[in-house]
Order: sequence, then structure tokens, then C-alpha cells
Amino acid sequence: MATVAITIAVVAVITVLLIMVVIGTMYRRVSPNRALIVYGAGGTRIVTGGGKLVWPLFQSYQELSLELMSFDVAPSQDLYTSQGVAVNVEAVAQIKVKSDPESIRTAAEQFLTKTQQEREALIRLVMEGHLRGIVGLLTVEQIVKEPEMVAGRVRQTVADDLSKMGLEVVSFTIKKVMDDQDYIANMGRPDVARIKREADIAQAEAERDTAIKRAMAMREAAIAQAQADQERVVAQTASEARQAEAQRDLEIKRAEYEADVRRQRALAEKAYDIAANQAQQQVVAEQVRIEQVQRQEMIKVQELEVQRRERELEATLIKQADAERRRIELLAEAERERRIREATGAAEAIRLEGLAEAEIIRAKGQAEADAMHLRAAAFQEYNQAAVLDKLLTSMPELAQAFAQSLAGVDKVTIVSTGDGHNGISSITGELAKMIAQVPELFETLTGQSVVELLSRLRSIEEANPATFPHNNAPVPANPVDDTEPPAPPTPGGES
Repeated sequence: MATVAITIAVVAVITVLLIMVVIGTMYRRVSPNRALIVYGAGGTRIVTGGGKLVWPLFQSYQELSLELMSFDVAPSQDLYTSQGVAVNVEAVAQIKVKSDPESIRTAAEQFLTKTQQEREALIRLVMEGHLRGIVGLLTVEQIVKEPEMVAGRVRQTVADDLSKMGLEVVSFTIKKVMDDQDYIANMGRPDVARIKREADIAQAEAERDTAIKRAMAMREAAIAQAQADQERVVAQTASEARQAEAQRDLEIKRAEYEADVRRQRALAEKAYDIAANQAQQQVVAEQVRIEQVQRQEMIKVQELEVQRRERELEATLIKQADAERRRIELLAEAERERRIREATGAAEAIRLEGLAEAEIIRAKGQAEADAMHLRAAAFQEYNQAAVLDKLLTSMPELAQAFAQSLAGVDKVTIVSTGDGHNGISSITGELAKMIAQVPELFETLTGQSVVELLSRLRSIEEANPATFPHNNAPVPANPVDDTEPPAPPTPGGES
């Protein structure tokens, strides 16, 4: 029984396993990026991202890729724009099967038996056709400048056709636009030139602004540097001033200390000098006292000697000198009286002589005035005689002038020296000497000798006796003048 049961169990397990293997071989699974198309008994069924039991002999299945298809859309022929310009446009398209069952069924109907390359070729033809139509409606500038607009139009135009195939446009992008006539290259030159010009202007303005800002920054830096330098100089000056003040205070303290040291040293030296001087003064004072004592003793000795000599002189010389002095005084008094009398007589004689000369000059003046006209012509011819005549006629006036100086003398004191010369005669002698020096003075001033002029004058008088009539005219011997004579010098007066 046990064996049967085991056998039955084993058979059952094997049967179950066989059933599971069979069912497993009939069950078809599909990934999310693919669609399982089951057709046969029961119609067509579409499974995405799941599985389905496919009965052999009754049903069949195929898979359809739902993945994104990406391919280039680049027509081999040139596309013509609305301007008639041939351009070559290259684009990139991303196409996929729609996810809804109806679109998958439609795509399966059209592409289930086709390969991937055949599918892309078919779709590319549709895309190129629509792209050609859209390019023909646009200008080159629109295509180049607005590629998104072109792509959008292509997506809108091709959407209906692809939807009929169960497809949808995920993306359509213009990759490149070219032409063989360099239209596109030349089209951008004005803008390039403008942009370049604007760029140059912007660059120049930027450089200008940069230069201005750099200059302002440099100026601010220079100002900051100058301020820093100024502050540094001020700080350095203040530091140097403080150092100088500290040095000055140090020097002052040092000088004060040195002055105190020198003062103390000087005081010590002065104290020593004072003590030495005091000792020296005591020695000198003692010496002076000794010398004073010696001088006093010598003075006493000299006084005794003087007294002795006075007694001796009184006995011998003083008496003789006194007798001689009295004799000299008597002689001097006699001489003084004699000279006073002589001076008085000489002064009176001089006064009378001056009065006589003055009268003579007045008497001659009238006669000479009469003869002056007659002598004028002779004087012009005989200049030297006229000069000599003037000199001779002026001699009395000179004598009077010399004598007049004595008239102003108030007193004359005559002292005889005992040498035999008379004092009053010396006065008259000096006056005669002064008058005798007149010819020498004349010769010194004119350079002509008076003797020569006199000799010439004699020859002129002998040749022209009528010219000098006054030479033979009598002269009053003693003219009388009522003029008060000057007072004679007082004897015993002082000059």
C-alpha cells in the first residue's frame, strides 16, 4: 500500500511538472519596450509589458518594437525656398509607435513584417516630403534665423500622416542649413559687420571705461599713497621730534650733571685755592708787615740823614743861595724897569711912525690919482714896473698892518733872562723882520726878483721922467693927525 501511494504521488508530481512545463512553453512574455501581437483563434490580441498563453496550432504571435527610432532627414536633392534659392537642409527626427492599443494595432498592420531599416526609410520619405513643402514656403533668412519655427511646422504637418501609421513625432530638429552660392555666408556679413562694429565700439568704450577707471584707481592709489606718505612723514617727523626732544632732555640732563660735577669740582678747587690763597695772604701779610717795619726803620734813618743834610746846607749853601737870589731879584727888577721903558718908547715911536705913514699915503693918494691916468698907458707897456710900484707904495700899508697887530695888545710883560738882549728891542726887531720878508714873499708868489724889478724901474724912469712926477714932490716931514693914538702897553701886564 505504501508503495502504491508513493507511486501515485510520484506520478502526480510528474504529471504536474509536465503540465507546468507544457504550459510554460506555451506562455509568451514581453518587455515594456515591445508589444506582443497574438493572432489566431480568438482574434488579434495585443499585450505590452506582460504575457499571454499562446496555444500551439491554434494561435501565433509576433513582437513589435515600441522603442524610439532616431534617424537623419537629409534630402539628397536641394530644397528651393520661396526666393528660389537652393539650400541643403539636414535635420534629425525621433519617431516612435504610440502606446495606445489602436495605434499599436495600426503600426502592426503596416510595419509588423518590415525590418527596422525599411521602417526608417519609409518614415524618412514622408518626413522629407513635408520638409520640402515647408521650405518652399519660407525664405532663407527665416530658415536660418528661425529653425525652431521650421521644425514646429514640420511636426505639425507630418503629425497627421504619421498618426495614420500609428506613429508620433517625439522630436524634429534642424541640424544644418547650407547652400552652394554662399548666400547664407554673405547674408550674415552686414550683421557681422554691424555686430563687429558694435563689438569694436563696445570694446573701445570698455577700454575707455577701463582706462578711466584705471586712471581713477591710479589717482586714488596715488592720493592714498601720498596720504600714506604724508602720514608716514608726519609720523616720522613726530617720532624724530620726540627722539630729538628725548635727546635734548638727555643732553640737558647730561649737561646739568656735568655742570654740577664741574661746579663741585670747581668748588673743591676753589676751596683749595682759597685755602692756599689765604695761607699765601698770611705769608704775604707777614712779609708786608716785616717790610713795613723795615721801611719805617729806613724812613727814620733817612729822616735823620735829611735833618743832618739840612743842617749842613743851612751852614753852607742855603745862605749863599739866599744872597744870590736877592742879587738876581734886584737885577731882574732893574731889567724889567728898563725893558718897560724901552717898550713904551718903541710903541710910541711905532704909533707916531704909523700916523706919519698914513698922512704920507693920504697926501700921495691925491697926487697919484692925478698921475694915474698918465701912467695907465705906461703900466700897460711896463707891467713889471707897475707891479713893483704897487708893491713899493703898499709897503707902508703893510708896515701899518703889521704894527696894527700890536695896537690890539692890552698888556706886555717883559722878562729878561740876563743874556744881554733887550725885550722891547726884540719886539721891534721881529716887526722889522716881518716887513723884510715881504720881498721874499713877493718873489715866492710871482717868481720875480724885487732887485731886478727895481733895476728895470730905474731904466723906465730915466726913459720917461714925465710919467713919475711925484718922485720929486716934497713929502711933509711931520704930518699932524688928530686921531687918538692907541694906548701904549702897560708895564708889568700880561700878554
